[in-house]
Amino acid sequence: MRRMALLLALVLSTTLVVIAAAPAGQAQSARQARLEKQAAEKRQKDADLWVTRTLAKMTLDEKIGQLLFSSINAAYLSTDSDEFERLRHLVRDLKVGGFHVFGSAEALPQVMLNPVWGGGNAARKGEPYSAAMILDRLQSESAVPLLTSGDFEGGAAYILHGATRLPRAMVIGATGDEQMAFNAGVVGATEARAVGVNIDFYPVVDVNNNARNPVINLRSFGEDPALVSRMAVAYIRGIQSTGAFATAKHFPGHGDTNVDTHLGLAVINHPRERLDQVELVPFKAAIAAGVDAIMSSHIVLPALDPTPGIPATLSRPILTGILRDELKFSGLIFTDSMTMDAISKMFSHDKAAAQAVKAGVDFVLHSPDDDAAFKGIKAAVAAGEIGEAQVNASVERILRAKARLGLHVNRRVDPAGIAAKFGTRAHAAVAQEINDRGITLIKDERNQVPLAAPRDANVLYLSVLDYASGWREGIPSRTMIPELKKRWANLTTIEVTDRTTASEYELIRALAKRADAVIAGVFVRIASYSGRMDLSQSQIALLDSVAAQNKPFAAVCFGNPYTATFLPKLPAVLLGYEFSDFTERAAAKALAGEIPIGGKLPISLPGMFPIGHGLTRAAK
Repeated sequence: MRRMALLLALVLSTTLVVIAAAPAGQAQSARQARLEKQAAEKRQKDADLWVTRTLAKMTLDEKIGQLLFSSINAAYLSTDSDEFERLRHLVRDLKVGGFHVFGSAEALPQVMLNPVWGGGNAARKGEPYSAAMILDRLQSESAVPLLTSGDFEGGAAYILHGATRLPRAMVIGATGDEQMAFNAGVVGATEARAVGVNIDFYPVVDVNNNARNPVINLRSFGEDPALVSRMAVAYIRGIQSTGAFATAKHFPGHGDTNVDTHLGLAVINHPRERLDQVELVPFKAAIAAGVDAIMSSHIVLPALDPTPGIPATLSRPILTGILRDELKFSGLIFTDSMTMDAISKMFSHDKAAAQAVKAGVDFVLHSPDDDAAFKGIKAAVAAGEIGEAQVNASVERILRAKARLGLHVNRRVDPAGIAAKFGTRAHAAVAQEINDRGITLIKDERNQVPLAAPRDANVLYLSVLDYASGWREGIPSRTMIPELKKRWANLTTIEVTDRTTASEYELIRALAKRADAVIAGVFVRIASYSGRMDLSQSQIALLDSVAAQNKPFAAVCFGNPYTATFLPKLPAVLLGYEFSDFTERAAAKALAGEIPIGGKLPISLPGMFPIGHGLTRAAK
């Protein structure tokens, strides 16, 4: 009895201690929450005060300068150079509002008889430390903090060496998993911020419903507005979770065009009702999700603005009437690059900049001539074509964006963060998982995927390239070949391009007859300014003849997924959608049966398969 009384007393005392501790713990939590709220309110008050004071002391010229968003190349640049002096002029004299980060470029000679060259510039990836140091120097030169941006559609590695090459949107759409979109947004924005870039010009929210779209294509999440909306919102939230800004592009929709606006002016003739049902749906979702910025498109839409030849970038009915007034978007509006032929070949640089601002943009992005753009806007303000109230409203939005990013407190770039956050194993694992899950098996008529060939089989691998030059992402099959060789040691590899001769085609056919199995990696690009997105008839004929042999065969289409529609006779076709080491590795694993195959088409393949089609295979 005494023992039971002691036990009961112990239980009661323990209960009293817990009861007594609970209010103390709750009080501590409440106090911490109150302190955090007070700190947040103070930060907001300080930011508001900075915006008010900064705006009040700016001259009209300084305000106009804020509307210009110039660019840098991420290549080594001496402070004692003509190019840095030009950038310093933009910061000190024009007072530009920000800079966009490109990779680097190599000038090409204008010569005949060499198909590799042809004039212009060859795009190259840039160096992250160079980007960080140039941005840091420019930030130190600028009276007002600079906003910075990058087209990190495939992650920072799309532009800069050493970062993680994420898949573009269509791979993510093929997974059907919003968590994959969120994770990609986190990785891309984390690496962007490490080099001092605070605005990601992503995601592309265009609905790609035109199989001959030469510039959007796999940059889109897909053909279904609902799928595009879900994935875009998840990607936006991933970017924003790092403190960076996300950008929805290209308003009001670039998915149903067959003209590359880098090369010409595209027109979409759909009525407003159709635009509301398709093109505008993801933009409305992005705005509802709180997207920070929207980029305009250089596309003419007569249903939204009947003025002949005026693209959305220069249209007040579209950017102010629809985007601002109707859709209630209150964030930043960027033009697309003003160097694109759809603008630069149709309008003078000064008039284009002025008309874009008049239309309602906050930032004139990448003008061919920032000085001319400045003069054009200033002249339009002086003439009363652009009201000072509109300029003030844009500049206030810009300053508030800079304050939200904390740039009024700390604008400097710490290069130490690059080594810690760029190209990490954890980020690589995210990229690999998305690519693995995006692999889509659309045909397997002989039930030979995974490849029905023993590990000691003689396997022929054909690396089929649309054309041989201009591979800024790295040479195709550089990962596919060693990954296949790990699994099939007796591997013979051949590259087939637009330069392959008739006699070489005959040699390939002869080798295919002697092989036990054949794998084809088909690489067809969607690239700005190229105007190309097909295989040659000779390449198609080769694949058809090799596949007709009675032996295991599988083709993997990297890049343009609509390539499959050129190859209806092939018995087994997988889609990888992308160009990257991660995509090639995923394809090799899928062919070997090491990962399950479960991707679903986020687009329809005309004459072949509907949206959502995709065969499934379990891992062996």
